[in-house]
Amino acid sequence: MLNWQTARRVLAAAVIVCSASVLHAALPPEVDISGPTSLTGNFLIAAPDLRDPRFNHAVILLVQHNRQGALGIVINRPGRELPVAGLLADLGADAQAVTGSVRVFVGGPVDPAVGFVVHSAEYRRRSTVDIDGRVALTGAAEALRDIGLGKGPRKSLVAFGYAGWAPAQLEAELARGVWLTEPEDPALVFDDDRSKVWADALARHKGAL
Repeated sequence: MLNWQTARRVLAAAVIVCSASVLHAALPPEVDISGPTSLTGNFLIAAPDLRDPRFNHAVILLVQHNRQGALGIVINRPGRELPVAGLLADLGADAQAVTGSVRVFVGGPVDPAVGFVVHSAEYRRRSTVDIDGRVALTGAAEALRDIGLGKGPRKSLVAFGYAGWAPAQLEAELARGVWLTEPEDPALVFDDDRSKVWADALARHKGAL
């Protein structure tokens, strides 16, 4: 899976703090393809016969999709639970007075040092990107500090790395049957047993056919 080269150059030169500028650099430029052509806010469900180890049985939340490409976060690759203060320190951000820990997910193979927090839409910061009115995305440093201070989003998923597609690449993969699509559901993003997310998303897709 490839990302578009401009975003790679910007992110490779950036510090690992996922500031507003870095977060928005990762996203494809805004191009209006509103309506059925944009899959922003949908799940990409790996087809059962997809054998790429990076995406086998993956479910990806598409954060943005337009003519310039697409960006998504894998929501069913949980890793270790880590202290919020330690994550903030690694990001070069202020960790004073923060408490607690969060489970860190592998959000995709591109730029794994860059962090994001997918969260419920009532929470907003300067780097927040609205996805569909129900879930949103914020840079890790801002959101993690608020989580550690007890004033973060109601629900959240912390991920490092993302999945990216160049212009027309995702469309070509969809045409080959690499991915199935299904509208995003916050219950699958935040609440479902991570070991069941792919099977549950696939069942919803089949039920909608």
